[in-house]
Amino acid sequence: MKKIKILWSNRLFHNYILFLVCFLLLEILFHLIDHIPILGVASIRIFLGLNILALFLAYISSFLPKMVGRIWNCLWVLVATIYGMAELGFHNFLGVYASIGTSTQLGAVSSYIKDFLGSFKFSFYTLFIPFILLFLYYLFLEKRVCIDMPKKRLTNKVILFKMIPIFIIIVLSLGYCFTLKVSFMQDKYQSLSAYQLFKKPTNASLVIRNFGYIGYGLLDIKEYFLPGASLSSISIDPNELLESDNKEEETDSEAIKHTLIKNKDWLSIIEDESDSKLNTLNKYFIRQDEDVENQYTGMFKDKNVIMIMVESGSNIMLDEKYYPNIYELLEHSISFTNHYSPRNICSTGNNEMGAMISLYSINNNCTANAYKNNTYFESIFNLFNNKGYQTSSFHDYYDWYYDRTTIHKNMGSSHFYNAVDLGLDFSYNYPAYDTWASDVDLMKKYLEILDNRDSTKPFMSFITTVSSHMPYNMSSEYGDMYMDLFPSSYSTELKRYMSKLKVVDEAIGVLLDGLEDRGILHDTVIVLFADHYPYSISTDKLNVYFDDDISVDNNADKTPLLIYQSSLKKKEIDTYTSQVDILPTIANLFSLDYDSRLYMGSDALSKNHESLVVFVDGSWKNELAFYNASTNKIKYYTQKNYSREEILAFNTKVRLKLEMSGLAIEKNYFHYLEESLNNLTTSK
Repeated sequence: MKKIKILWSNRLFHNYILFLVCFLLLEILFHLIDHIPILGVASIRIFLGLNILALFLAYISSFLPKMVGRIWNCLWVLVATIYGMAELGFHNFLGVYASIGTSTQLGAVSSYIKDFLGSFKFSFYTLFIPFILLFLYYLFLEKRVCIDMPKKRLTNKVILFKMIPIFIIIVLSLGYCFTLKVSFMQDKYQSLSAYQLFKKPTNASLVIRNFGYIGYGLLDIKEYFLPGASLSSISIDPNELLESDNKEEETDSEAIKHTLIKNKDWLSIIEDESDSKLNTLNKYFIRQDEDVENQYTGMFKDKNVIMIMVESGSNIMLDEKYYPNIYELLEHSISFTNHYSPRNICSTGNNEMGAMISLYSINNNCTANAYKNNTYFESIFNLFNNKGYQTSSFHDYYDWYYDRTTIHKNMGSSHFYNAVDLGLDFSYNYPAYDTWASDVDLMKKYLEILDNRDSTKPFMSFITTVSSHMPYNMSSEYGDMYMDLFPSSYSTELKRYMSKLKVVDEAIGVLLDGLEDRGILHDTVIVLFADHYPYSISTDKLNVYFDDDISVDNNADKTPLLIYQSSLKKKEIDTYTSQVDILPTIANLFSLDYDSRLYMGSDALSKNHESLVVFVDGSWKNELAFYNASTNKIKYYTQKNYSREEILAFNTKVRLKLEMSGLAIEKNYFHYLEESLNNLTTSK
């Protein structure tokens, strides 16, 4: 017993065990709370990683004075606890894990801290258990179980003994590296190896599953300061692509492909390009499937179009009883019943961007802001510009969260109007504000600007609303305005949200009446979709309205997508779609000139459309199944099951879509491609 007490009194061993137990408990609690499997091959790697970290921190602590060492130990456990709670909160609130890459947006989102903290589940606070136990141990037990050890003189033997932990850390690190590559330590459905995730830890869900949340935090720091190389290389067959150029076009209109760039020109660019990342992108996009013309091609050719992205929109706003104007749109729309607006770090700005350029945002930053100076010749604005449309965009807030004045200009919008430009009343100070700006006032101002357009040209407008923005947990003008309309069984938050949606509905009514009064309603198409569902309201409270449980299988992210034209009869399309499918679908309906290979989405009205929703963490969903990347599990909706090879193929395709989208944005690829094509034309 005395020997055990002496061993336990060794500061290095003592601190190592304390760190290891605390970190293990934190990881187990985190996994349980976030429904991540605890037992699996990755558990070995996580355990090794925690041993290395615990031994490293304990080694430093052993050189510090006792009291300073205790503070050091408590501080690191507290940091790991708070970080874990923050990650759980982000995942619950936004559907993604946070990253250092999002730190540039902290000033803007700090306004939402009350809503963010209010969304925390009671279970999140259980992460404090290890810290509390450690604190109580130091307060009441340490003196009873430890004895004071005499200080040893610094001899060669003592120095050698103190080097042993470094040797052990090196051995453990070698074992850790072994787990990164050995085959039995890889997930059977994962298209990226653990080694690739270690090098480039941009997919937080996969990294946390493979390395634990503490490991992810350390790798995220590594990636921020020492970014890893791109993971994929793409190969092509030039002869096959040249043959495709030489094939005669089939007479059947179904076979006319939406392509603009000749393969021979693209191959010439590839041959002259020395940047491996740019050539990876060239090779990826040139080999993508091509959309073809179909029965909907040119259906709205030369008509005006107004695209409306509703802030915090959900399928609640399709309720005829409460929202008659939006329901009027639905009754004369092509309606996509399985449309999703997946949440991400900056869902409004990033999903707005996704609808404009049909790319996925980078999952660890506020992509719209971080790359606001990028240009996109293939954007929705530029496609309409090329057809002689008058393009413009509108939002009834100012450029506090997103620098839309810069972003929309570089997207090709001829003129962007924010709340300041429109002279709208709005609040600058979120925590003590009265209300957001009125979408009704926005539509009135929009119609006034529309009156000054060149009536000889069609117009294309992109409008982002704001009245239905959070918060819903405090009183506000529009949140309280129509609360009495809704059942008493609904929570106050839900009623305030629905009240704010009522303002959006009134705005749609103002727009429809204004277009009809001006005699242009029949010649105008309205595309209505949402940036994200109202995620600051818990799914339990939202479920009171819905028949099905929206908390499962990412069902909460299901939102409306309506394409309205007054003479249409309601038509429901059940293919699975997301924001990246909006642009190519609109481009085909308006018979715009576009190269479908440049987009991550595809024409949702084509029989060749791949019914698929990709979520930011690498999860995906279609009519047959939902694959959850966080848990590495697949759930089927029919009797048909995918083979392991088919699931792996899906995961590889999804990974490449996300990875290539991110790389294209990072490299400002479409600006490069436009310049390269222009240089080819000049040199001919």
